[in-house]
Amino acid sequence: MPHIDSTKNVMPAAKPACSTCRLRELCLPIGLDSDGLGKLDTLINRRQRVRAGQHIYRANQPFHFLYAIRTGFFKSYDAGLDGQERIHGFHMGSEIMGLDAISTDRHTSSAVALEDGDVCEIPFSALEDLIRSVPTLQRQFHKIMSQEISKDQDVMKLLGGMTAEQRLAVMLVNFSARFAALGFSSTEMQLKMSREEIGNYLGLKLETVSRTFSKLQHDGLLAIERRSLRICDLDGLKRLIDFGRCGHQ
Repeated sequence: MPHIDSTKNVMPAAKPACSTCRLRELCLPIGLDSDGLGKLDTLINRRQRVRAGQHIYRANQPFHFLYAIRTGFFKSYDAGLDGQERIHGFHMGSEIMGLDAISTDRHTSSAVALEDGDVCEIPFSALEDLIRSVPTLQRQFHKIMSQEISKDQDVMKLLGGMTAEQRLAVMLVNFSARFAALGFSSTEMQLKMSREEIGNYLGLKLETVSRTFSKLQHDGLLAIERRSLRICDLDGLKRLIDFGRCGHQ
């Protein structure tokens, strides 16, 4: 079976090592001793360079691998009943993609790179065997699964009762925390997705997204130059979110 979509040129595969990865304290290896790290190192097939626009898997493909993001920015999506793309989420370093396929043995969504990046292929059947023998890894994997469930629930709440300003604020505060965890700035970022994609994810029209960005910039919460964004008042964004939550209790 093909692993990553080979319709575009990719860099030669390289053997990854969790024990030397700078993201090991954010990904599957959290809490593993040297023996556990060694076993995980032997498990992971390869690190693959992925080009912008390249898929790492597509909906309905048989499930064989999970993908740990080392670098880059990705989106996951599926096609709705009308055939139009529906974006499920945006993903960055240390996150695991492909978990949606565990229950059905087929991917229920597609994942595509929004910029050049690197992913580690993790054969799931071998990971299951290792999880049974390494309790720390089992706990970490269950934690990752739980976080994915919570993330889906948060998105449903986001789309259910918040204004456009609050939805955008939630997304940006979330990005801020995730970038900070990776050691990057929590207030300055390059948005890798288009405004159309942001609207798709947040359930907003393109015009509404553009108008909302302008409103938040006018209010002094953001400074925007094309896809370069600076959060000028992170606490202000959080207050905006909290106001929305209080208003719907």
